[in-house]
Amino acid sequence: MMQTVGPQLQLSRWPWPEIHEPVVLLPLGSTEQHGPHLPVDTDTRIAQAVAEHLGQRLSADSENVLIAPAVAYGASGEHAGFQGTISIGHEALGGLLLEYGRSVSDWAARLVIVNGHGGNVASLSRAVPRLRYEGRETGWLPCANGYGLPGPEEDAHAGRVETSLMLHIQPDLVHLSKAEPGVTEPLEKILPDLMAGGVKAVASNGVLGDPTGADPAEGEELLSSVVESVYRRYRAWNVAETGCLALPAEQRSG
Repeated sequence: MMQTVGPQLQLSRWPWPEIHEPVVLLPLGSTEQHGPHLPVDTDTRIAQAVAEHLGQRLSADSENVLIAPAVAYGASGEHAGFQGTISIGHEALGGLLLEYGRSVSDWAARLVIVNGHGGNVASLSRAVPRLRYEGRETGWLPCANGYGLPGPEEDAHAGRVETSLMLHIQPDLVHLSKAEPGVTEPLEKILPDLMAGGVKAVASNGVLGDPTGADPAEGEELLSSVVESVYRRYRAWNVAETGCLALPAEQRSG
């Protein structure tokens, strides 16, 4: 199992007089079905892992950084109908992020939200710009080079990418013997039915992709790529209109 960061980077471990204007990293995930082989907190665990690795990189650069306890609930309405899914919706999530940012900004130098679930983007894109309008130094990072995890369109959920990442992050929670393909058509082809009826309308097992070729070494490589991306985004601190920290210009052009 992948090692977690030490207590020195965990916000929850410090008494208040020892906290001095840190950069706060907030992992944001979801509690939703991830097929018959992955746990419902997969997105949260991936966001946590990315935040921890980013925190270690920034700490090595002598940055004053702390990792906050993860927010494990998000906007997951598209996964309704599957046991274990708990969605709080965009209105509640947006309100939570707004009030969270306002509170943290009272004592932190920056708040950086590390998002592991694509369904949270609409809420982030409303809440973070509002926080910035109010003068609060806030941005959010996607756990990939785009708004979702890296990979082809047909590997959108609980497929090879997420399964490989979890095999690296916490293999004891992956039931690989139960991994099976779901719908493997490109996302653009299934999107109308997906939007109308959710994931269950297109994939009865909840999988958008094929996890059967997943590999922990591939997961380690994927995680390293994601961490490099978010590190470069953070260092550039180029905040888009959505509040997302954009890639440096030279990486975007590549």
